Amino acid sequence: MADSLKDRVPIENFLALAGRDSSARLESFKTILDNWQTSDAGMLIEAARFTPNKATRDAIHKWLGRRSGQQDQGNLDEWYRWIWNQDVELHPEYALFKKHLYRRIDPRFAEYFDSKHPTTIRLDEIRWGGVKRDGIPPLSNPKVIPAHDASYLDDSDVVFGVSLAGQSRAYPKRILAWHEMVKDRLGDLSINGVYCTLCGSMIVYDTEVNGQHYELGTSGFLYRSNKLMYDHATKSLWSTLKGEPVVGELVGQGIQLNSRHVVTTTWGQWKADHPDTDVLSLDTGHRRDYGEGVAYRQYFATDKLMFTVPQTDGRLNNKDEVLIVRPSGAEPIAIASEFLIQNPIFQDQIGDLPFVVMTDNAGANRVYRSDGRTFQSTGTNTPIKSDDGKEWTLTEDALIATDGTERLRRMPAHRAFWFGWYADHPKVRLIK
Repeated sequence: MADSLKDRVPIENFLALAGRDSSARLESFKTILDNWQTSDAGMLIEAARFTPNKATRDAIHKWLGRRSGQQDQGNLDEWYRWIWNQDVELHPEYALFKKHLYRRIDPRFAEYFDSKHPTTIRLDEIRWGGVKRDGIPPLSNPKVIPAHDASYLDDSDVVFGVSLAGQSRAYPKRILAWHEMVKDRLGDLSINGVYCTLCGSMIVYDTEVNGQHYELGTSGFLYRSNKLMYDHATKSLWSTLKGEPVVGELVGQGIQLNSRHVVTTTWGQWKADHPDTDVLSLDTGHRRDYGEGVAYRQYFATDKLMFTVPQTDGRLNNKDEVLIVRPSGAEPIAIASEFLIQNPIFQDQIGDLPFVVMTDNAGANRVYRSDGRTFQSTGTNTPIKSDDGKEWTLTEDALIATDGTERLRRMPAHRAFWFGWYADHPKVRLIK
């Protein structure tokens, strides 16, 4: 396949397809067809989303149908899936194409894309999510209230619970679904909680790596239906699931945010376990309907995806929840939440690291190192026995031997929709 720019269709032809000049659209489309390379399909599909002319869109669909050997599907998502499963070398100026295409929507989008920037993901898989930069506004240093003042919450409401630096805090799903990111501080620890509504994951990261603080925001773009973050300083794009830069000048510098443990549970269970907890106030500075289940109601009600992914896996439904256990330095594994409800004490190992998952009556999962021990019972703040006769107390930080001699450290873990994790980790080990 040709590498040189002189052998490629200039990106201006693809950009013209999204323009209002009808004669330029026709001439550019002819140029693309006369010099067709399969690796240009990504730009053609991307431009088709923004072309103002139905006849042009129809012609693009028909052309793709002929070139791919597939039936004309008339659906850009299906064409995306087709090209993403082709082993092609992208146009060398794909980044420049994206820069000029998306700056029309938000001039700041141009800062993400540069041909000189390294990338660890395919540029044609970076899709616009339909909002401008920080169009889904993060919550920064949000107001919190004590549990007894949170009259807006029902005991059955879903919260993401975090206990760090001696503090416990609940982040209600009904609030985060409107903001998808919370920048907060517990004690002296600065954290960034990232909730991707599309892939069902709430992950808590430290904001510092080797003393360097990274101020993150919502980019407006997605990768395999997972939101991409950006950092304010360099405008590099970051993976939500991996906590590392994937496009931009920070790529390849060994930067990865440290993941913290977070538990998905009910408000009633969380405040019972942590009577001193505080929780987000409804006074967020934004006007939203923060009712339980209001945001993304239709999306959560079906198994259908809003944005397609290269492939799905039928071992579970798309939006079945899995627990992702992600120890440092090892490949994460996925465990079906329904399996854990049926097996409230589950023990396994990742590589040479044995662990135990404790699941309480509210379905909340906590993962601890087991050091090879076998445990016999579970229950929050209830002594647990191991096979060597020791009793242990379950806390948010660790399993602690009641005689004070040992601590089995909590491990990072979070929930996610199966399709979202599998799309980014197709070789993941699944336990179901």
